[in-house]
Amino acid sequence: MTVNGETVNLEVQVDDEGDYPERSLYYWAKCYSRKLAEGEEYKELPRTICINIVAFKMFKDTKDLHSEFRALEVTRHTELTDKMSLHYFELKKLPEVTEADAGNVLKLWLALFQAETDEEMEKLVKIGGELMEQAVQGYKSVVVSEEFKVLESMRERARNNEIAALSRARRKAITETKRKFVQNLHDMGLSTDNIAKAADISETEVKNILNS
Repeated sequence: MTVNGETVNLEVQVDDEGDYPERSLYYWAKCYSRKLAEGEEYKELPRTICINIVAFKMFKDTKDLHSEFRALEVTRHTELTDKMSLHYFELKKLPEVTEADAGNVLKLWLALFQAETDEEMEKLVKIGGELMEQAVQGYKSVVVSEEFKVLESMRERARNNEIAALSRARRKAITETKRKFVQNLHDMGLSTDNIAKAADISETEVKNILNS
């Protein structure tokens, strides 16, 4: 979306799959590059801000809830351009919301992303007042919509397909490694029974691999 002439992209990531820094940078690059129309100059590209809300700890070297990354020279810390800004909010580092946070809109909104029960949402409404009441109502209306249910079903199906694909790839890799190992032992002149012992498989499987 565009806010005050700047491109803003919001991503919410629940699971730590080990590649989120690269993934979020890729999303930023896509958002940034697709804003350049044919014939336009590079200076016309808008400032692109990616806001990443993650339900896990990304940065072990700090207790800060919020981290911002920009394009800086590594020694002088001179900014290359202000067009790049990536923000990360780590929900695991979010302190408990109390009555003292009634005016802290950012903390209340982040707490809403983390809320899982009606009781937790009611607490946020009590603290945040009308603003959070509207936010909670908006959230609930989206969750019960058919469009949301369809998207959730598609996301879950995609996730299951991804897991299945990874499992198949892993099995294929293991099979190929075993085949090469058996073939190498055979080329070294080892007998079938010794190959079977070394590879921890049956002699029949050894013969099937060598004959394949």
